[in-house]
Amino acid sequence: MMELGKRQLLEIVRLTEIGAYVGEKEKPDQAVLLPRRQVPEGAQPGDKVDVLLYKDSEDRMIATTAQSRIVRDQLAFLRVVQVTPIGVFLDWGLEKDLFMPFKEQKGKPQEGEECLVTLYVDKSERLCATMKIYDHLTAPAPYKKGDMVSGTVYEIKGMGAFVAVDDRYFGLIPASEVYQDLRPGERVTAQVTKKRADGKLDLRVRKKAYKQMDEDAELLWIRLEEAGGRLPYGDKSDPDEIREAFGLSKAAFKRAAGHLLKDGRIRISDNEMVKI
Repeated sequence: MMELGKRQLLEIVRLTEIGAYVGEKEKPDQAVLLPRRQVPEGAQPGDKVDVLLYKDSEDRMIATTAQSRIVRDQLAFLRVVQVTPIGVFLDWGLEKDLFMPFKEQKGKPQEGEECLVTLYVDKSERLCATMKIYDHLTAPAPYKKGDMVSGTVYEIKGMGAFVAVDDRYFGLIPASEVYQDLRPGERVTAQVTKKRADGKLDLRVRKKAYKQMDEDAELLWIRLEEAGGRLPYGDKSDPDEIREAFGLSKAAFKRAAGHLLKDGRIRISDNEMVKI
């Protein structure tokens, strides 16, 4: 079955001066043109070629061997190359730019920005892009409470900011945890505060470094006191071990430890932190 927007192996039905017509052997009348410049050298009828089907500027179905930056049922970041009153055009790696109607946008994408999108076929049987990606995300995510994750904000509602974690999994930053202005398409780093029964994630967005540092320093101080004033983590500790122990990146850990050091509350060596 030939499908728009998907890569597939199709058979060369016949060769002509303008290219090769490819399709299914049983349905030669439905074959589509693969332009001559893209026909593999030495190709003959009966050979199979890996192509993507889309529609050209005259709305005719056409095949291409070029690699697009996105296919159906996939998410990808595409750059906005033109903004018009009815939508925007995105660079997806082919000669004809990909159209995203205004109604399929979240926020107001501007020229030069990148949008996280997927593909769909509109009522006119044309490929278009959409930022409405909810149905293309999945669960459960391979993370647990305390893990640090990154993702893309894809929608803002009253209940908070919806995030595509790893541009694949469901995530939500509740409104009570949104400490800064967020917009669709923005990349965020956040901490998992809860993994729900359905595998979706509740998140807490990281604040700007200078605001977050006080909270991170307090976290280290509490852990120090709970451990009797000594922890086996320092300047040379493994980043993964620090993330596992505190839910912090190595950089955030060092900023927090430096804050405590400056206040004269700790001593720190390569692999140890001691309460003073």
